[in-house]
Amino acid sequence: MKKIVVVLLSILMITSLSACNSDDRNDALTPEINDNTDPDSDKDNENMNVKLTIGTTEFIVTLQDNMTANAFKQFLPMTIDMSDLNNNEKYYGLPGALPTDTSNPDTIQNGDLMLYGSTTLVLFYKTFSTSYSYTRIGKVENPSGLQRALEGSSITVKFELQ
Repeated sequence: MKKIVVVLLSILMITSLSACNSDDRNDALTPEINDNTDPDSDKDNENMNVKLTIGTTEFIVTLQDNMTANAFKQFLPMTIDMSDLNNNEKYYGLPGALPTDTSNPDTIQNGDLMLYGSTTLVLFYKTFSTSYSYTRIGKVENPSGLQRALEGSSITVKFELQ
C-alpha cells in the first residue's frame, strides 16, 4: 500500500513540475496584482473624503479611519434613494453587509453618517439623544443646510469619492 501512495505522489509531482515552463515559475514569484489596483492605489487608502450631493447641494463627508468606512468606499460611486425615518434621519439598505464595530454614541449629531446593523446606511440631519448602537462611517464637515436639503419623505443622494 505504501508503494502505491509513493508512486502516485511521485507521478503527481512530476506531472505538476512538467506542466510549468520557466516563464510560469517566474510568474509565480511575481505578486498578483488585483485588476482594480492602479499606481495611485495608495491615494485611495488615504482618501478619506466623500462628496455627498443632494439635488444641486454638495457636502463633504470625512470618513472614519476604520474597516467599515473602507468597505463603504467599495460601493462608491453610488446614487441611492434614501427614505425618511422619525423626521431626523435618512436610511438606505445597502446591497451587501459591511464590517461592524457598534457602540452607543449617546448623542447623534447633525451630519453623522452611520451604519445600523451591517447593511443599513443612515444619514442623520438632526441632533438628538439615542439608546441605539451604530458603527461610525463618517461625518458631514459643515452640516448647515443638510436638514433643508434632505426635506421630503424620500430623497436621491449621490456619494462619490472626492
